[in-house]
Amino acid sequence: MKILLDECLDWRLGRELTGHSVTSVPKMGWASIKNGKLLALAAKEGFDVFLTVDKRLPSQQHLSRFQIAVVVLEVKSNRLPDLKPLVPEILSELPRTKKGHATFIGG
Repeated sequence: MKILLDECLDWRLGRELTGHSVTSVPKMGWASIKNGKLLALAAKEGFDVFLTVDKRLPSQQHLSRFQIAVVVLEVKSNRLPDLKPLVPEILSELPRTKKGHATFIGG
């Protein structure tokens, strides 16, 4: 699965998502691109999943318009020590994500 990490996430989280192709918004040169345009661009580039901690994104965007799944991590911070405990659940949920929909993990 091809996964894009939002710019607010620690890029090192990608190392933990074994078995998947993971990159980040800054590494793609897409920093500061707003959510709707970013989701469209990511889908066009073939990403399957967009990983973020932005809990408002699903309510601010009409996700059904985008051919990419959104996974929202509900954590107290975007620091790697807070994200790493969610890795098993992320890996378990990835195959069940659906393009045009959001999945919430953690909380």
